[in-house]
Amino acid sequence: MKKVTILMSLFALNSMISCNSGTDTKNTTDSTAKKDSVVATTAAKDSTAVSFQKKLSLQGITYDITTSGNGSTRNLTIVPTGFKGTVDKIVMTCDPITNAEVEDLDADGFPELLIYTQSAGSGTYGNVIGYSPNKGVSLSQIYFPETDKNSPVMKGYMGHDEFAIVESTLVRRFKTYESSDANAKPTGKMRQIEYKLKEGEASKKFVMGKSTDIAL
Repeated sequence: MKKVTILMSLFALNSMISCNSGTDTKNTTDSTAKKDSVVATTAAKDSTAVSFQKKLSLQGITYDITTSGNGSTRNLTIVPTGFKGTVDKIVMTCDPITNAEVEDLDADGFPELLIYTQSAGSGTYGNVIGYSPNKGVSLSQIYFPETDKNSPVMKGYMGHDEFAIVESTLVRRFKTYESSDANAKPTGKMRQIEYKLKEGEASKKFVMGKSTDIAL
């Protein structure tokens, strides 16, 4: 219980037309054209607007994270610097980002980058995009296990995840739902799952560990 209390405390620290009558055809056409132009300009601005930006540095390595767009899918760019050689920027699409953190999770002297996302919609399912330096030479994506709703540890899960690094552990929390609960009103306990970074066959991966249910 003491460890759970510490994890919860640290997690909390880490832890958002009008219609005109009587106008002639020419004026109406001009007005419509102007409106269309405004809509097109606004759409162009929205597609390039920065929706998330954060620069994280640790142990001489820096990650500059930026997303653009305001829809359910964002354009993500990661610019890494401080590596021994040239490492190209990473460009991809992702769900909206809630936060990003950097930490040397396996104590090898090179910090991992973790980006937390949440899908749009009522479920807002969470995910982790992670990258690990290969001894400061290149970047490899970290595998984060897909959510298996049929797994006993995910019983009562309906999204609304929160993620944070607590010391060298990735912690995931979400409120659990009873069968009769509405999506916006879970009445179950808070579940906390710990993930540890391990070496995989091709790249590093997160492995699920201890799971704890905490009364609210």
